[in-house]
Amino acid sequence: MYEGPQTVAGIILEPVVGTNGILVPPDGYLEGVRELCTQHGIVMICDEVMAGFGRTGRWFASDHWGVEPDLITCAKGINSGYVPLGALLISRRIADTFMERAYMGGLTYSGHPLACAAAVASVEAFKEEGIVENADSIGEHVLGPGLRELMDRHPSIGEVRGKGCFWGVEMVKNRETREMLAPFNASGKAMGAVGAFQNKCWELGLATMVHWNVLMVVPPLVITPDEARAGLELLDEAFQVTDAAYEG
Repeated sequence: MYEGPQTVAGIILEPVVGTNGILVPPDGYLEGVRELCTQHGIVMICDEVMAGFGRTGRWFASDHWGVEPDLITCAKGINSGYVPLGALLISRRIADTFMERAYMGGLTYSGHPLACAAAVASVEAFKEEGIVENADSIGEHVLGPGLRELMDRHPSIGEVRGKGCFWGVEMVKNRETREMLAPFNASGKAMGAVGAFQNKCWELGLATMVHWNVLMVVPPLVITPDEARAGLELLDEAFQVTDAAYEG
């Protein structure tokens, strides 16, 4: 309102933020953004490159809150990563404008037959094998409860958040202050206990991705409950390393 809503053409956001730490918005947030966009004629654009195609236990993360954006950008999961492919989903309201005013643009690989065929086959497999439903069940019954149990046992875990097969585990020096276990944007030796945690995971045979002080728990959507539980057991052992550095 300070700048004037008429100056805003669109807003782009991730319904569940990925790389910056698997940040799940509180209920009502996306609905509020949708309401503001509708009220002021602003195009709502959801970036579902990471969170889309079953990752959070829904086809798109925005489905958790019943929000329909005007545009959705997607890639990666659209064809399970077999062939590079990105796509833009367009609402009927915006698509209809191109009937009156053509969009004079094109891309060298637009509609590439191989990439699109992989997407069609992948989506069919998602439906036939219940991949989205499996991701939802794993998150609801295994990863969610299991990671929260780890937080109860390990003081160096400051927060657990996520949906489906898309979780972030925040490692801290102090739960009260939420001081990061590794300095912001640290690398190499500066990673300290977080780096030692990753090394321990590798020793145990568990491949991990850590962004700053957040462990990304983002397994394949076809993971079984037993496989997920086995991974949680390895994390339980590895978090002993971070607990040793806890200062709270």
